[in-house]
Amino acid sequence: MRAQLTGTPTAPPDEPDLGHHGDAEATPGLVDLAVNVRRAPMPDWLADPLVAALAELAAYPDPGPARSAVAARHGRPPEEVLLTAGAAEGFVLIARALRDARRPVVVHPQFTEPEAALRAAGLPVERVLLDPAEDFRLDPARVPADADLVMVGNPTNPTSVLHPAEALAALARPGRVLVVDEAFADTTRAPGVEGEPESLAARRDLPGLVVVRSLTKTWGLAGLRVGYLLGEAALLARFAEAQPLWAVSTPALAAAAACASPAAVTAERAIAAGLAADREHLVARLSGLPGVRVAGRPASAFVLVHLPGAAEVRERLRERGWAVRRGDTFPGLGPDWLRIAVRDPATTDAFTDALAEILEA
Repeated sequence: MRAQLTGTPTAPPDEPDLGHHGDAEATPGLVDLAVNVRRAPMPDWLADPLVAALAELAAYPDPGPARSAVAARHGRPPEEVLLTAGAAEGFVLIARALRDARRPVVVHPQFTEPEAALRAAGLPVERVLLDPAEDFRLDPARVPADADLVMVGNPTNPTSVLHPAEALAALARPGRVLVVDEAFADTTRAPGVEGEPESLAARRDLPGLVVVRSLTKTWGLAGLRVGYLLGEAALLARFAEAQPLWAVSTPALAAAAACASPAAVTAERAIAAGLAADREHLVARLSGLPGVRVAGRPASAFVLVHLPGAAEVRERLRERGWAVRRGDTFPGLGPDWLRIAVRDPATTDAFTDALAEILEA
């Protein structure tokens, strides 16, 4: 099946709600399986610089040290790094700076903020909808050859699909800006691979490549707002022109530098290994439930499931104290899809027991 293409300058009323996110599901009193932010005690190597940064708040933020630290982590010069107030700001900067894009394309299902940012900037958006029957795998040939701006996630939220690096690299070409959202790249692992499998963060040979990164997920920093863009210096300079002065706070810059350290990278790899085991446990439990189909081979901190009647099941889960992410706000999905965050085995067991009771009722 070929990917479907749609294009319209603004989202009509019957379109998915691109502004809906998991935090709207995780209301107080519910066990949160809707938000993909890891919650764990903050390590000293991260907490100490954050506390120290509080004594420096009278001075304007200096992004230089954090920029250099992030650049060193990814083997790039500092001018190929732009610190942002979370990945979400990065998408807004890209959209504002590239208002002259003639044919922007967003590969869906994926995080909705990239498309929302493009639409807010007045750009027409075309969608490439990947096929669930093909496990949402990316075929580069499905992206129109004349698209001059392409946005794709890897690993993709909400599908948890990890696309091969070579498939993504095949999308890069002169005259095109290729934006790869790697907000969850540090959650992935593969046997025999020392670092992040399929990441393009260190690739400097691909024309027009922009990699979007976030420190929100693994380190539980959603409230701090910190992320960064990686790419060609001239391209990042255009994005920086669209950014307000001092957009990234001093504590956020301290976190960015700390999370780029060798100690942080080592810790991320250990966390990713533990996450993989927890994910396998969740997939096994879900796969044993009637009517539940786990999409593809999940590779990140969440799994996507297809379940007929999922919208009603989600409400019944809420009645039992569980929050999961609805799927119908993602283009290319619908009301029979749910995204479920990976948690520890005890939480997974309690959740899947509750889900089994609902399905058996």
